[in-house]
Amino acid sequence: MNTLLFVALSGCFAAAFAAPTDKVRWCLKSDAELRKCSDLSAKAPTFACVKRDSTIDCIMAIRAGEADAITLDGGDIYTAGLNNYDLHPIIAEDYGPSSDTCYYAVAVVKKGTGFGIRDLQGKKTCHTGLGKSAGWNIPIGTLLSMDLIKWSGIEDSPVEEAVSSYFVSSCAPGAAKGSKLCELCKGDCSRSHTEPYYGYDGAFQCLKEDAGDVAFVKHLTVPESDKANYELLCKDNTRAPIDSYKDCHLARVPAHAVVTRKDPQLAELIWTSLNSVQGFDLFSSDAYPSGKNLMFKDSAVRLVQLPPNTDSFLYLGAEYMSIVRSLKREQTPAATSTAIRWCAVGHAETAKCDTWSINSMEDGNTVIECQTAPSVDDCLKKIMRGEADAMAVDGGQVYTAGKCGLVPAMVEQYDEEQCGTTGAAASSYYAVAVVKKGSGVTWETLRGKKSCHTGIGRTAGWNIPMGHIHKQTNDCDFTKFFSAGCAPGADPESPFCSQCAGSGKAVGDKSKCKASADEQYYGYAGAFRCLVDGAGDVAFIKHTIVPENSDGNGPAWASGVSSADYELICPKKGPVPVSDYISCHLAVVPAHAVVTRPERHSEVVRILQDQQTKFGTSGTDTFRMFQSESGKNLLFKDSTKCLQEITAGTSYDQFLGTDYINAITSLRECSESTPDLEKACTFHSCQQKN
Repeated sequence: MNTLLFVALSGCFAAAFAAPTDKVRWCLKSDAELRKCSDLSAKAPTFACVKRDSTIDCIMAIRAGEADAITLDGGDIYTAGLNNYDLHPIIAEDYGPSSDTCYYAVAVVKKGTGFGIRDLQGKKTCHTGLGKSAGWNIPIGTLLSMDLIKWSGIEDSPVEEAVSSYFVSSCAPGAAKGSKLCELCKGDCSRSHTEPYYGYDGAFQCLKEDAGDVAFVKHLTVPESDKANYELLCKDNTRAPIDSYKDCHLARVPAHAVVTRKDPQLAELIWTSLNSVQGFDLFSSDAYPSGKNLMFKDSAVRLVQLPPNTDSFLYLGAEYMSIVRSLKREQTPAATSTAIRWCAVGHAETAKCDTWSINSMEDGNTVIECQTAPSVDDCLKKIMRGEADAMAVDGGQVYTAGKCGLVPAMVEQYDEEQCGTTGAAASSYYAVAVVKKGSGVTWETLRGKKSCHTGIGRTAGWNIPMGHIHKQTNDCDFTKFFSAGCAPGADPESPFCSQCAGSGKAVGDKSKCKASADEQYYGYAGAFRCLVDGAGDVAFIKHTIVPENSDGNGPAWASGVSSADYELICPKKGPVPVSDYISCHLAVVPAHAVVTRPERHSEVVRILQDQQTKFGTSGTDTFRMFQSESGKNLLFKDSTKCLQEITAGTSYDQFLGTDYINAITSLRECSESTPDLEKACTFHSCQQKN
């Protein structure tokens, strides 16, 4: 194909760092790849070519700034994403309707050879390369999980030894030369094109030439002319035709992706440079004798730009990451600790969490340990990775967490009478719009006004009001509706940051518009304070916030505030007193919930039930879970009376309910309203469990 179709799924990367060059230096691993790159460079001078001996040499060259990009498979994306390299995937290959940005890892055998996947012991095997997805990580991970290969762990022996004992001989390019894993190889057993049996086509050639009995490859590897002579091994020990890969495969795995350093400007240069290539087919290696899958996979049909801030973990997904870790027998901290690692956002929450941790001490061990991150989304990433276990978030964040594979474990209850009741109705609250009395601001005159929001992606402060406005205007650019505002978490250059106050401590305050308690206008009380201070004309908050921060209640800034000076507005109705929220609200929304990984649900519930018995509403002189000393709504909402268990197996959409899901689905029509984390988690289907 002479004309390439590229699909951009997200907006441009913000230019944060200067690219080191105006050329994209592609890293190549063979002479054939170098020839293809040189031909590309002649057609598109923005490309330059850098040759290294192996994938890991290319990864190191990109890390060192000696090259800029290479296309890697999932196993190598994992390696490239480790801390010592810190490369990030930015563009995925798309293989068309058969798999989009995922592909199927399959086991191919010759027809009529008469064995199933449970009969592979003593067979000869062909692998694309050591540590590669379809050729090593998935098949070996599968055989380990089926308990066919016996391996006690890295502390006793490398996994390669267990594999060598299971198969009689193999070709796994990249294995130790002279080992049984190199015995069937035709060349030097290196993980490069100097080994004829390297890669998908090499592994298939190994099978075709009868060097091996089975080839572990991807579903598009077997040429059309050969399909009738080959079959797939299925996990149920049966066989299936080559084209039945959707029902007979080892796993679905993420497509190959282009990786580079974490540099948004360089990432954008790579994307626009590839996007502008004309008169050259990136996805063909036909012009290079014996060359296959050079620079890109020959089966790719287009390239797709990944959402901003996608890292290797988010791209590969938890399921694939766990397979890689199992092969390395990497222990995550969760496997060795009985404590809950709570994730706190910002300084004030971290201070409260530290106090909780000290007070949770039992028999010399803390039951609560603290992790910290600059934002809720960063905390959710830590929970997904197993670096933290739990945190309480609002409904909008429950939605994002759910899309990323986390589950709600406990819900805040704001009605004390419901706390001792089994099966009590879950708490909910009213999302309201508050204005100053006599301001003349109504729902119908909101356009052009300044707005105060609890935070981007929050329920009462963003999702509900902006969902209403989107339905009215069908326009996703909310800066055309409000003239300015404070919506913590927005782009710092956005009008939705112009009214934010920051920490109030210094000029050039880095806390300004941050989605944490370090920003004075963050959260419910913060959004109301934004209105009180005159920074905005309307505050989108929950119904209890005005009485909690007026008439002598609340922190110092609220000391002179009278609730009678404020009123509620809602569609098709005049202003009403703030106490009249039942007749004038934007939505009834679900309470905040504690989210965790599915496998930690029961432990999180058990520990939190014990902790709230000790530190709940009665609490102690030294610590109360539902009370904030140096801020508002830290870790939990201050109005919480208790936490109630959400039955294991309850999904995020079941918890949030149909009305809320409908509202947020409408708002998600606006790409800008979807958090980067959620975009990354939903980018392709193979991030989810099979």
